Amino acid sequence: MEEMESIIFGIISHSGNAKGLCYEALSAAELGQFEEAKRLMHEAEQDIREAHRIQTTLIHKEAAGEKIELGVIFVHAQDHLMTTLSEKALIERLISMNKRLHCLEQRMG
Repeated sequence: MEEMESIIFGIISHSGNAKGLCYEALSAAELGQFEEAKRLMHEAEQDIREAHRIQTTLIHKEAAGEKIELGVIFVHAQDHLMTTLSEKALIERLISMNKRLHCLEQRMG
């Protein structure tokens, strides 16, 4: 069970970190710091990949016949990852809109 908790908390940790980085990127974009926003989104993507890698290990274990206990913490981890993926997609669109707005503001002086 200890190994399972470590795996689950890895998903939660990486997902939470990714979500925080996405919001930092959005804040940077709102200030016109688009290179910083891009860097932060890239860093968030690395955390998402790691969370997904951890999730995949659980899928492989279950596919190999190992019983995976479905507890509230596991459901929370899955929810955390899926919410992060959804928010990341939305934040990418918001950053793009901020970039367009910034360009328009630059043209208007």
